[in-house]
Amino acid sequence: MRLVAIFFGLIFLLVGFRSNQSIELIFPSSWPEPIYNGNNYPLNEQKVELGRALFFDPQLSSDNTISCASCHSPYNAFTHVDHQLSHGINDRIGTRNSPAIFNLAWQKDLMWDGAIHHIDAQALAPINHPDEMGSSINEIVQKLNKDDRYKRVFKSIYSDDLITGERVLKLLGQFMISLVSCDSKYDRVMSGRDKFDEQEKRGYELFCKNCSECHKEPLFSDYSFRNNGLESDPQLKDIGRMKVTQNRMDSLKFKVPSLRNIEFTFPYMHDGRYKKLTEVIDHYDRKIHFSNTLDPILEKGIHFTTNEKVDLVAFLLTLTDKNFMFAPEHGYPKDFFDQK
Repeated sequence: MRLVAIFFGLIFLLVGFRSNQSIELIFPSSWPEPIYNGNNYPLNEQKVELGRALFFDPQLSSDNTISCASCHSPYNAFTHVDHQLSHGINDRIGTRNSPAIFNLAWQKDLMWDGAIHHIDAQALAPINHPDEMGSSINEIVQKLNKDDRYKRVFKSIYSDDLITGERVLKLLGQFMISLVSCDSKYDRVMSGRDKFDEQEKRGYELFCKNCSECHKEPLFSDYSFRNNGLESDPQLKDIGRMKVTQNRMDSLKFKVPSLRNIEFTFPYMHDGRYKKLTEVIDHYDRKIHFSNTLDPILEKGIHFTTNEKVDLVAFLLTLTDKNFMFAPEHGYPKDFFDQK
């Protein structure tokens, strides 16, 4: 493991909000350099901490009931598990399963369809969506400028206490970019600190042979957009990336999700149709729906025996990073304003 920065969680614990130090991401030396790095996207521990407070604040929704964390819980690798599609204000139901938001520093295009091209703009999508947060950045700014707690904290970071839409979005971006998951059993094995058992080893071999072209190590996604053979839901009528590009060859293509923490990120697929990993594997084994844009590598399906499916799941469970999910610095900041 390469130490490229200080552990900002420890910094928060030791010096709290008084420190104004820059921080960088910590990740293994074998990983590629992130798209968002210290040169083009410097992180600041105060801003990361304030971004976390905003991330958990339901004031970002029109009726003050839905926060970013409502659909992106840290205990589920920053997604939800209690329903197929995102739920928003007034019990409205969104159109897609919320993606897990970790390791975003390595992702050029965001969202299932790649509609967002920069982390500082990402939050606008759920904020503006009528079935999610149903608000606007202007409405949020008006609320926060009436909140003395936020004005006090903003003034301690900036030269004034003015709360603007640009600042709010960049603060949320700071927190999201800081979310790096890289301490699973798989990572410990790769660094020589642990070993796979025999079943996990067989599962890893199966993964490398059948799954790794799309779910490339070490991030376990190439973050491309592919049609993975899901038959379109007749009610949702989701055309995927084609909605963004207007190119028919992008029909039914969605972003390849990372398999990291997959044990805790169910339900699976862009529409949350599968609850279990075995259902996902069965889909690739015998439920591929053929269409003009189906990814060529899936034309013959990916076939596994019953024992191989068990072995593959055993390996996928080694991608769980509980230290990431249960890190105190990722959870609800219950004492944030009391300490400021």
